[in-house]
Amino acid sequence: MLGSPQFTACYEHGRKRFTKRFILFVLRRDDGPSGLRLGLTVSRKMGNAVARNRIKRVVREYFRLHQYDFELPLDIVVVPKRNLEASQLTLALATEEFSPLLSRAKAEAAAS
Repeated sequence: MLGSPQFTACYEHGRKRFTKRFILFVLRRDDGPSGLRLGLTVSRKMGNAVARNRIKRVVREYFRLHQYDFELPLDIVVVPKRNLEASQLTLALATEEFSPLLSRAKAEAAAS
């Protein structure tokens, strides 16, 4: 999990990636252990606590299952868009949204 300075660094210096239902801020770290660090920003505009927690739970589960796909030290902040319906978010939908985007981001981070 990321702390406040890491969130700020991702927002200011990270590359923005867009999917239909999410915005991702991806920043390659220069220090520390390799692997993925995940941050989530789910505002109250997304719904009540049950809806917000469902979004966070599904996104965390996707990244837990795919954490070993990332050898590079990356910080990723995930922000859901308003058009996301929390009740319809499933692990399959998260995989459909994140997999192509993260494979592209991983290739770009490895090239730089």
